Amino acid sequence: MTDGKRRKGLMAASALLGGVLMLSACSGGDDDSGSSGGGKKESQQQADEAAAKKTSEADIKIAPKDGSDNASINNAAKVTVSKGTLTDVTMTTADGTAVAGQISADKKSWKPTNQLERATTYKIAAEAKDSGGRAAHENAQFTTVSPTNSFIGNFTPEDGSTVGVGMPVSINFDKAITNKSDVQSHITVSSSSGQEVVGHWFSANRLDFRPEDYWQGNSTVTLKLDLDGVEGADGVTGVQQKTVTFKIGRNQVSTVDAKTKMMTVTQDGKTIKTIPISAGSPENKTYEGQMVISEKFKETRMNGATVGFTDDDGKGEYDIKDVPHAMRLSNSGTFIHGNYWGAKSIFGSANTSHGCVGLADAKGAGDSSTPGAWFYDNSMVGDVVVVKNTGDKTVQPDNGLNGWNLSWADWKAGSAA
Repeated sequence: MTDGKRRKGLMAASALLGGVLMLSACSGGDDDSGSSGGGKKESQQQADEAAAKKTSEADIKIAPKDGSDNASINNAAKVTVSKGTLTDVTMTTADGTAVAGQISADKKSWKPTNQLERATTYKIAAEAKDSGGRAAHENAQFTTVSPTNSFIGNFTPEDGSTVGVGMPVSINFDKAITNKSDVQSHITVSSSSGQEVVGHWFSANRLDFRPEDYWQGNSTVTLKLDLDGVEGADGVTGVQQKTVTFKIGRNQVSTVDAKTKMMTVTQDGKTIKTIPISAGSPENKTYEGQMVISEKFKETRMNGATVGFTDDDGKGEYDIKDVPHAMRLSNSGTFIHGNYWGAKSIFGSANTSHGCVGLADAKGAGDSSTPGAWFYDNSMVGDVVVVKNTGDKTVQPDNGLNGWNLSWADWKAGSAA
């Protein structure tokens, strides 16, 4: 036999022997080693049973389920335990930022203190102990709904504010709403006065609420948004769950008469001031109708180019950087404001503006004795300014907060409820 054949034979024998040895080791066989293996199995079973007896009876549940996405930012996150009490719960964002939360007084549940953020991954680790003091642990990770798959409504007025009697509740959604009826049914607006309040859709993104007549003075209005999980459009759900209250102040309505060039200010039905004004010129008439003050600026810049009043060079016909005591009446640029650049003789005698209502005032807005300063100081967001006899068209109801220019029948016709 050659050396090569001898080596091949030895290798084959070695492999065969190794296979036999391995087979013997894995199969157990019928010799004494079999009884020894059974003993090991019995010992392992006993160890498992002993370990089970030491396991905590506390049963921890974490919501949302581990791996969930599109979770609510409001009430989804919660930890509960049965047959035990919670001893520690930690919640963090994916980057390790801690999220505040609180265990209930009975130590049976835990939830975050504040609303969660959208499109954020959170991790929860919980520990509980049973009556025997044995600890149990549970962990979960989930991701909240993304901005792409959710909508919110930006609303006015703000929580806790005091506003005039003409202030509607106006909600502007960041996504177009196609399921208007469902969304509106999860929004309620009520008044302590008992007035009926109805919603009106101006577009797929805007929903306003108001009563038939102005809010009753000194009443309280409550807005409730219960939109969490409500489908606003295909694949787009709401995330807001919020209650807002605001106060209605005294009833102030000011009437601007472009023909007499005077403004009459009433509070609770009584005239408290008559002020000379200068409305829009015959070429640039002021809108007529009921307008609501939506913003107030002690001083602001007014550039004609921003509202279409330009010279041949494309620059604004006017550009005044310090208009005093300005209050917005429409989104398209109608203001009632102080005027220091016009001759004092125009107020009460001539309409000269580019469509705003002007009151005599002083440069710098520092003179409290001027008509412009008085009206600014005695007005609030939500007060009504009625403009008449300008010869122009009535302001569009959705141009600012001016839905009062719709009849009650037309207003209710725009409801999806």
